[in-house]
Amino acid sequence: MALEVVILAGDGIGPEVIREALKVLRATEDAYGLEFDLIPYPVGGKHYLETGEEWPDGAFESSRRADAILLGAVGYPGAVLPDGNIAGAGVVFGLRFGLDLYANVRPAKLYPKVKHKVHNRFRKVWDSEKVDFVIIRENTEGLYPPIRGVLERGGIQELAIDNRVTTRKGSERVIRFAFEQSLKRQGAPGDGKRRLTCVDKSNVMDGDRLFRRIYDEVAEAYPTVERDYAFVDAFMQWMIRTPEAYDVAVMGNMFGDIATDLASVLQGGMGLAAGGNVGDHHAMFEPIHGSAPKHEGKDRANPMAAVLAVHMMLQWLGEKDGDPALVEAAATVETAVESVLREGKFLTQDLGGKAKASQVGDALAKQVTSLASKQG
Repeated sequence: MALEVVILAGDGIGPEVIREALKVLRATEDAYGLEFDLIPYPVGGKHYLETGEEWPDGAFESSRRADAILLGAVGYPGAVLPDGNIAGAGVVFGLRFGLDLYANVRPAKLYPKVKHKVHNRFRKVWDSEKVDFVIIRENTEGLYPPIRGVLERGGIQELAIDNRVTTRKGSERVIRFAFEQSLKRQGAPGDGKRRLTCVDKSNVMDGDRLFRRIYDEVAEAYPTVERDYAFVDAFMQWMIRTPEAYDVAVMGNMFGDIATDLASVLQGGMGLAAGGNVGDHHAMFEPIHGSAPKHEGKDRANPMAAVLAVHMMLQWLGEKDGDPALVEAAATVETAVESVLREGKFLTQDLGGKAKASQVGDALAKQVTSLASKQG
């Protein structure tokens, strides 16, 4: 029976990187006896400029029925809604809130031979084993719910208010999700210990004091996972200085939004950064690099983040459905990415190479087929 995957390629480089990711997904079909029914919808800023809508009627309901969702990116020059929000944001937030995708999962992993971006570009290679952690960001609360407003008098905006929301339900479930993620892993690279770092600003903010109290309550059920704490400002520099100390970190929405982009410098940049928006019953996966309209149509964007999003999607589907073929396919996709990176022949410009996005996609799809045939 085919698995339904809604494809929301979106704006800018979104359609280009999703095109290459789907080459890899199709390669897993032949290699592992899988079948995917891909259901595409036009969404985002460009679609808004053409039609006056961010996404077509029926796209949300189709996403609700689907087994998984794959998103490219949204955001296009000049595409702004009357309320000032970028056109396309309603798609992302509509799915996060509408499908209750409360856990944003962002792995930060440095693969062999990839140069990180902490120092001058392309000058330093870290031991890849030092960077392998996951940030779990609460995805439906914090500063992002639409509880805000502006005071305008005489055409002058005098006051803007954004309310930050922290609830027991939202905190407890994402913290529990993060503990479960640690149980699935092999521990922090530095010492092999399963560890969940609670990142907050509980020395100042009441919402973070509640978040930390709930963390301690939930931690009682996970005695094999070490408790760890960090104020967010300190965590930002510790994460860069000693990434090998971290296994899984859990934090609120805005803190997580900032920390995950910063973490990408440890793994070679946004071109290798994938993420998942996960709930109890639904999930959406995406490269986190954005639409980058200036690179649109040039066949030079790095599709590896989108391919790693496919890896995450296959892993999630396999675990949810108890399907070993999906889990094996997921592992093969990641190994294919690692193999192409290690070889260094097909690298896009952000990684110091000259390959086109389409060449990288072809190389990855061929590698998946080759690896699967050897396994068989």
